[in-house]
Amino acid sequence: MFRDNEFTIGLVQMNCNKDIITNRQNAIEKILHLAKQGAQIICLPELFLTPYFCQTHDIKNFDLAESIPGPTTDILSKIAKTEKVVIVASLFEHCDHAIYYNTAAVIDADGTLAGIYRKMHIPHDPLFYEKYYFRPGDLGFRVITTRYAKLGILVCWDQWFPEAARLTALQGAEILIYPTAIGWHPKEKLEFGSAQYSAWETIQRSHAIANGLYVSSINRVGLETSREGELQFWGGSFICDPSGVILQKANHEDETDLLSSCSRNKIISTRRNWPFFRDRRTDAYQGILSSFEDKQ
Repeated sequence: MFRDNEFTIGLVQMNCNKDIITNRQNAIEKILHLAKQGAQIICLPELFLTPYFCQTHDIKNFDLAESIPGPTTDILSKIAKTEKVVIVASLFEHCDHAIYYNTAAVIDADGTLAGIYRKMHIPHDPLFYEKYYFRPGDLGFRVITTRYAKLGILVCWDQWFPEAARLTALQGAEILIYPTAIGWHPKEKLEFGSAQYSAWETIQRSHAIANGLYVSSINRVGLETSREGELQFWGGSFICDPSGVILQKANHEDETDLLSSCSRNKIISTRRNWPFFRDRRTDAYQGILSSFEDKQ
C-alpha cells in the first residue's frame, strides 16, 4: 500500500494558555515549522486549544466544546492540504443531545477527515475530573489509515492499558500515538515526581516492545492553576522505536518540536526476531475478559 519504507513523525510539545485563538495559532506555527522540516504526520497534545479545564467541576467549561467537523478541523484541514501533512488534533467534541467526548481527529494530507478516535478510558482523580466532562468512547480501538502510515490513536489515560495497545496493534497500526495532558501535583513532585514520570515512559516503551511498533507520546508543559489547585505538566514527550529505544525526547520545561523517521523494515525485523504475535496463546486468554472482582 505504501511505496516508501519510511514515514516521518513530528510532535508538538506546547504550553496551553487561556486564549483559544492564541493556542490555535501557536499550534499552527509549530505545524508549519515541522512541515518545513519534513514531517509527514504531525501530532498535537491532548486538548491543546485550552488549559486543562478538567482540574475543576465547572458547567461553563462545556462551552469550550465544538463539533467535528467544526471550526478547528476546518482550519487544520486547509493547512494539511496545503502542506501535504497528516495532522492529529485532540479536541473537546460536542455531539447531539449534550454528549461530549475527548476526541482525536485525524486529518489526512489531502485535507479530508480520515477518522476520529474517542478516548476509551476516562480517569477521575484529584484535578483530573474527566468523568464529569467526557463520555467513554463509543467507537472502540481502531486504526486510521492515512497517506503516509497506519495510525493507532489512543489518548492519555489509554496509554497505561496494554489491552488498548495490543488491540490497536493487531489491527495493523505501525505507530501508536498518544496525545497527552499529564502532570505533577507540585507538592508531590519532590517525593514522587521522578518515579511517576519513569513509570509513564516505561509503560509506553513496553507497548512498543510487546507489539513491535513505534510509539509517540505528546504532552504539554507549564504550570496551570485552578481554584482547586495546580498541575505542573511534565512535558517529556518522546518517540521510541519497536525495540523501545528512545529516538527523540523533549525536556520537562520547554515548548519543543520533535521529529523522527520511522522504518517499516524495522517493524518487520523486530517482529521476526521477537515473534510475540506468533506465540500468543489466544486459546488461554479467556480470563482477560473477567473483572478482578469476578476472580475473588
